[in-house]
Amino acid sequence: MTDFQILLQSCMGLSEGIAALASILYFKSIKKSHYLYFSLFLIFIFCCEMFGKFADQYVSYSKISFFNYFVIPLEFIFFYWLYAWKSLNKKNLFFIFTSLYLLSFIPHELYFNVLKNKVIYSFTYTFGSFLLMFLVVMEYYKQINSDNILHFAKNRMFYINIGVTLFYIGTLPFWAFYFQLYEHREIWDIYFSYFLISGIMMYLLFASSFIWGKQNYS
Repeated sequence: MTDFQILLQSCMGLSEGIAALASILYFKSIKKSHYLYFSLFLIFIFCCEMFGKFADQYVSYSKISFFNYFVIPLEFIFFYWLYAWKSLNKKNLFFIFTSLYLLSFIPHELYFNVLKNKVIYSFTYTFGSFLLMFLVVMEYYKQINSDNILHFAKNRMFYINIGVTLFYIGTLPFWAFYFQLYEHREIWDIYFSYFLISGIMMYLLFASSFIWGKQNYS
């Protein structure tokens, strides 16, 4: 990584901490809502990131397996729950998308184990982001047609949705064609920098959702 990307990576970790801290500071305004679980999610993800960054100095473990089979699936399943179940009130969609995402690990494992093709590392992440994209579009449609559209700045999901759009949806092509892009290093470096910048923006938007978002707007 370049010095600039190393700096961005550090800033991304800091932004994750800011989002977790904001959720704690505004705990009173969310403790009776499902955003309490969003707060716990951000705190947990921050702890996982710190564990991934420093734990290998003290314990031996597979960082790739830790993130690919635990942290990342948890992130996708949580967002499916937040969007489909809680915001869109479509519980069946949550179960369908979660099942499809988990089932995507089957071709991932079979294809990788048989053909030893590293490109497949991005398959489940790409598929998970693709499913999340549908929920993001549905959330935008809901917000546009809401009676409170003029008060969008008070809607917590407004900030969350923009953050998810920038990071998960915006970087979907990057992870889908990761190794192909890596053959064109200049393009890869630009997109990787965007990945880090969008991650910083996403977590700052998550923090903003606690600061400016109100419980009675949706």
